[in-house]
Amino acid sequence: MLESEAGYEVVGVASDGESAMLAVSELQPDIVLIDLAVPRTSAIDAIVQIKRQYPHVKIIALTFQKEDKHIHATLEAGADAYVLKDDSRTELFGALASVANGKSYLSPSIVDKVMAGYISGGDASTGEPSREILTRREREVIKLVAEGKRTKEIATYLSLSPKTIEKHRTNLMRKLDLHNVSEVTAYAIKNGFVTD
Repeated sequence: MLESEAGYEVVGVASDGESAMLAVSELQPDIVLIDLAVPRTSAIDAIVQIKRQYPHVKIIALTFQKEDKHIHATLEAGADAYVLKDDSRTELFGALASVANGKSYLSPSIVDKVMAGYISGGDASTGEPSREILTRREREVIKLVAEGKRTKEIATYLSLSPKTIEKHRTNLMRKLDLHNVSEVTAYAIKNGFVTD
């Protein structure tokens, strides 16, 4: 299906998490589509390792799992998108286009459920840094980042320079101990920065 779509080239296929990590090392793909049910090395471990070594590689997790714990663990590991196996072809290619453009993606089938779960409070004992440590400007930036806006768009919207936006993003990620856009998005949803 991927090979039939103009603009995409399948450069490699791996049968498990371990060989996926080796394939990424050898082939240097732009995007990795990983089944969360891969044998041997867990997909979550593979995502963590790939993101640690190749932070520029975008990762789309493909799964049947709709439970919050799976979604949270996958995004926390560094996945850029979470797509369900029973989603349509359109959704899969929507995820590919989103991550190729530097944005995150959640299957529409789980967005309402995830937002409801995170906004209703979740577990207060997680020990996450409080949103109160962010400045007003950092709160504006985290909201816009989570909504999929790019640096230039945020700069234009807030009438600031792209360099200033990058500084705010770096500061808020450091304060909240977040390491990529997926983690920023998950945190923003969980803490009510993003609403319908």
